[in-house]
Amino acid sequence: MRRLLTTLVILLVVLVAGMSALVLLVNPNDFRSYMVKKVEQRSGYQLTLEGDLRWHVWPQLSILAGRMTLTAPGAKAPVVSAENMRLDVKLLPLLSHQLFVKQVMLKNAVIRLTPDSEEQSRTDAPIAPGGSSVESVDTPWKFDIDNLRVADSLLIWQRANNEQINVRDLNLTMQRSGDRQAEMELSSRVNRDQRDLTFNLSADLDLQQFPRQFSSTVNQFNYQLEGVDIPTGGIKGQGSVRAEYQQDSRQLTLNDLMLGVNDSQLKGRADISLGDVPNYVVELSSPNLDMDALSGWRSNAGQDEQPMQAMAGAPVIASAGEEQQKNMQALRDFNARLHLSADQLTYRGMDITRLDIQAENQRGLLAVKTLSGHVAGGDFSLPGSLDARGQKPIIGVQPQLASVELGTVLKAFALPQVLTGQLTMHGEFTGDRLTAQSFEHHWQGSAQLAMSNAQLHGLNIQQLIQQAVARNDSSVRGLDQYQRNTEVRHLGANAKLDNGDITISDLSADSAMLNIAGGGKLDMPGKQCDMQLNVRVTGGWQGRSELIEQLQKTPIPLRVYGPWQQLNYQLQIDQVLRKSLQNRAKDALNKWADKNKESREGQDLKKLLDKL
Repeated sequence: MRRLLTTLVILLVVLVAGMSALVLLVNPNDFRSYMVKKVEQRSGYQLTLEGDLRWHVWPQLSILAGRMTLTAPGAKAPVVSAENMRLDVKLLPLLSHQLFVKQVMLKNAVIRLTPDSEEQSRTDAPIAPGGSSVESVDTPWKFDIDNLRVADSLLIWQRANNEQINVRDLNLTMQRSGDRQAEMELSSRVNRDQRDLTFNLSADLDLQQFPRQFSSTVNQFNYQLEGVDIPTGGIKGQGSVRAEYQQDSRQLTLNDLMLGVNDSQLKGRADISLGDVPNYVVELSSPNLDMDALSGWRSNAGQDEQPMQAMAGAPVIASAGEEQQKNMQALRDFNARLHLSADQLTYRGMDITRLDIQAENQRGLLAVKTLSGHVAGGDFSLPGSLDARGQKPIIGVQPQLASVELGTVLKAFALPQVLTGQLTMHGEFTGDRLTAQSFEHHWQGSAQLAMSNAQLHGLNIQQLIQQAVARNDSSVRGLDQYQRNTEVRHLGANAKLDNGDITISDLSADSAMLNIAGGGKLDMPGKQCDMQLNVRVTGGWQGRSELIEQLQKTPIPLRVYGPWQQLNYQLQIDQVLRKSLQNRAKDALNKWADKNKESREGQDLKKLLDKL
């Protein structure tokens, strides 16, 4: 045992002595020109190393360099710059004049993916002859890298003249797993517009055809988004994807995309062309999308909503209209085609099923060809268009609803549920912005409306009329008990919207007790109404049959006006009853004149009645 320990100590001493002798005998600066030459031969990039290279022995034999830059041919700014670089090398190959770099370590580096750092081709540059080798065949050196590490660094990304995006706290590890294949781990954060995105991912890279083509399989991706206009708790999730990039066509393809967003899930694929005008083709599907969880929407039972809990105490950046117009103008910068389907979508408390969206954007001209689904017991379709190419956006929508419960929709948008029932509508509207304020003040259009099983809450028209008649004529009365609403079996009307004013025309409604006709106006900004109706109460009467028969045939003028939540009414019962009495008296006199038409009194009465 003692001999074994002695032998191991001797070997350790020899190894340490050999490394020390190598460090003393081999000058790392001898590798400077070789590394610069190899980098340029293999990539065309120019490597610059400032200061002297020096050895670092423990715990890993390494070459330490000062400031370094890596610049593409003709670029104005380097792609990579770092204050220091460490190259971990293998010991034994150095004895035979071979350099094997096991790991490249960059700390506090700046990586620029901007127009200034891109390769610039010269118009007068010579074209290399076919078949020329990029690597000299007589060189005795070999070049290889097992690992690449970038720590605490910054990535600056910019496309064309767009705003720069800074990716901070970048930590990257790449480990070679095969012939031009690698495993990568990346973590970083992006801070922009007072919002903070942190993420980390692990992926497998295939660089066998790099730089013409490379592919990656992202096995694990975790992220969290927090900040201004983001709900409390943030937006977070995980995902995976297979990506492939073609350098010649600048085409990025994403397959087997799976992304979790809070409690929602998305899967699909995308084709992205990164030309002068980017083009996006995205196909997504989801079993469940909860837009309320993503937006932070909460129903406050009639009180003012606070959609974004995280906005409490946050500075106001811009109004909703200004922010929306800025987003619309961004449509001018790209082309896109989207197909999204969801088995179930939650939006403002409404459960929407069988959602299908198909939309296409052409440099600011957005066409929503399909936006349909099932909600509140009925079906809806909301195709439309958005033209953001001019100074003022133009929005067009052609809503089609079939048997949708109106009360559910009114509740979702915090509107008073004055009228409920199953709504069917065909309309066409135009406006400038998709906000409630804009819809109440600046939209125009028209629609044909129909409702079944409708109820007017807070007002019983039958009760109003029958009690008013009973107060004027005690010979008739209505029901003993009434509900606090008016039930209508069928209702139809035409509506015209003009900058917040809704004109209702050709209104007709009927039920077992009522027949209603008329029209009027609704003031959306002021939440006021003024409706002129003619009502025939056809049932629920008790008392003198002759008067009841007359009342059932007589339209009674009814004006409903005032605030939506506290409606007022005006009835003209006296005029109706007076006219009814006059008609009954006239009928009786006509009958007496007909019986006594041979007499002079009868003839004179007949002439008088004809004049009346």
